[in-house]
Amino acid sequence: MTSRNEYDPLEMLRDAHAPAPDEAARRKALSAALSAYDEEIARAPQGKAAPRRPSAGTQSFWSRIMNRHFLATPAIAGLLALPLAGYAAFWLSGTSPFAVDRETRVEQQPAATRPLEREAAAVNSGKAETSDHDARRSRQARSPAPAEEQARDGADEEASADYAQPPVGLVAPQAAAPEMMTRAPAAIVAPDPMPVPRLEEGRDRLTEFSTNLVKAVAEEPVSTFAIDTDTASYSWVRRSLKEGVMPQPDTVRVEEMINYFPYDWAGPESAETPFRANVSVMPTPWNAGTKLMHVAIKGYDVAPASRPRANLVFLIDVSGSMDEPDKLPLLKSSFRLLVSRLSDDDTVSIVTYAGNAGTVLEPTRGSEKARILAAIDGLRPGGSTAGEAGLRQAYDLARQAYIEGGVNRVMLATDGDFNVGQSSDEELKRLIEDRRESGVFLSVLGFGRGNLNDRMMQTIAQNGNGTAAYIDTLAEAEKTLVQEAGSTLFPIAKDVKVQVEFNPAAIAEYRLIGYETRALNREDFNDDRVDAGEIGSGHSVTAIYEITPKDSPARRIDDLRYGEATVTGEGVANAGEYAFVKIRYKLPNEDVSKLIEQPVTRANELPSFDAASADQRFSVAVAAFGQKLRKTSQLAGMDWEAIAGLASASRGDDPYGYRGEMLSLVRLAAALDGRNEHGDP
Repeated sequence: MTSRNEYDPLEMLRDAHAPAPDEAARRKALSAALSAYDEEIARAPQGKAAPRRPSAGTQSFWSRIMNRHFLATPAIAGLLALPLAGYAAFWLSGTSPFAVDRETRVEQQPAATRPLEREAAAVNSGKAETSDHDARRSRQARSPAPAEEQARDGADEEASADYAQPPVGLVAPQAAAPEMMTRAPAAIVAPDPMPVPRLEEGRDRLTEFSTNLVKAVAEEPVSTFAIDTDTASYSWVRRSLKEGVMPQPDTVRVEEMINYFPYDWAGPESAETPFRANVSVMPTPWNAGTKLMHVAIKGYDVAPASRPRANLVFLIDVSGSMDEPDKLPLLKSSFRLLVSRLSDDDTVSIVTYAGNAGTVLEPTRGSEKARILAAIDGLRPGGSTAGEAGLRQAYDLARQAYIEGGVNRVMLATDGDFNVGQSSDEELKRLIEDRRESGVFLSVLGFGRGNLNDRMMQTIAQNGNGTAAYIDTLAEAEKTLVQEAGSTLFPIAKDVKVQVEFNPAAIAEYRLIGYETRALNREDFNDDRVDAGEIGSGHSVTAIYEITPKDSPARRIDDLRYGEATVTGEGVANAGEYAFVKIRYKLPNEDVSKLIEQPVTRANELPSFDAASADQRFSVAVAAFGQKLRKTSQLAGMDWEAIAGLASASRGDDPYGYRGEMLSLVRLAAALDGRNEHGDP
């Protein structure tokens, strides 16, 4: 027997004051009871042994307990009413944690009707029931109820709609029985991990294209293309490889991978000549029978003090599809970086689009950075995607704040999902072509994956005096919008085209590496109405041809039986030349193009591949990497280890670690490709 001197809770409670009723505790207990209620057990037919149903004896027991023992002592009643009420709710619904036959009763229920197992099975199948209505329909499908019971179900559903769902994480009270606290119900089965979808199964829309073929000089001696300063493909490839998946071939645009990296090509000495072409010929590291003609173009680097004022319109997608961590949140952080680089005389406007387009920030001077940042921070996702309306409004706002002689640019940031208004690529292309005549340039920044419309982004960037980048990390945003802000925002030339004519007396075949989506017709080169690429301040652009000399055993195409090279009285014209390179461009504020010409002779040839500069050799390594990812047949004899060795030997100065990162991507690709070759998933 316990003495009065020992700790006795009942003795202490006898003199204690009853606590005041707590409305929050009452609601918590009611929510716990409702969450524990299992309609399946409560409605079990009478006479069924397993689920216990309410009875008059139950109510009598509860009445006696409360009236005779506890209500006589208000303190005890106040302290114990809530846990006992929770227990009673469990007991009345047949789910008491004290019941020794609970495991047996649960095991006797059909698997599909056990509450916890039913939930686990629903989670595993990705079809968890999210409402009482869904659960009721599922039960009716398994065991059709009589008409009057179905009608009662509908009435119950309407009545239960008034109750709020219990708070997340709220659990029903449990008794402090030690043997029950340490034993888990045998019927509870942990759900299997949710399967991780393969990245190839996303809804990303890509531009499909075929790799450039080898061409015979005797048949097609001229190659024409628009230069490309986009870098989106490299970022996309990097993200795929780091997530453990080989990139889809159509995401690999080799020229964008090559031009992702900064190179120290020799540039022009004055702004009067906006860029300079550097041409070299060297042996091909993956084919001893061919050579590489390396064309490197460097733009004039405008000094910061002389850079023109900028009028920027941020056109930001805030539709529901942007509600992902790597979309709108990353977008906002990226634009904060850009705002920090603006001068006080620059102008920023912000247009957003979701269900419709709206102006968030009227043209605002760069000196008001706090106001600009506040507008960015206030962006929230939601709605469909009225991209076409947003583009129109952004261009109108850019014209409203137009700066003569300055930089006027719309910066579209989106996952590319246009589904309201004009949404086809051709319609958007026509819209952009109409607006580019206004003198407003375009930048497209892509975010996220699984819904990225890369095809649309490429279309509007290539047809609107624009560039395209893909932002997968904040570090990439810093590279694009901070480190390369000059080349990104300040154009020095537009509509830049390259045309190369190969000499059939010296070269039998050629293949342009990349630029498949930038190809132009031969006659487009002299047509100033045809849009082409842009070069920004200090930007470099690289193009590489694989060429086959006339006497090489590596030739793939036979001579024409009736073909004949152009000859003069002294023999074949310009026989000492490999090719003739022509570059046509316009200054940013002019509509008439200018021409640069340069022959490629043996004086441009290097004695060996190792004699090339580190930048030249590294750009070739990147070209090999991109072609290998695209499974180009010419790279079949060059393995990943050779590509890694080529890149490692030419890494050179790497202040930002971009080249070192590329080496790690080559190793990742080798591992993933090896896994696929062995048939692993």
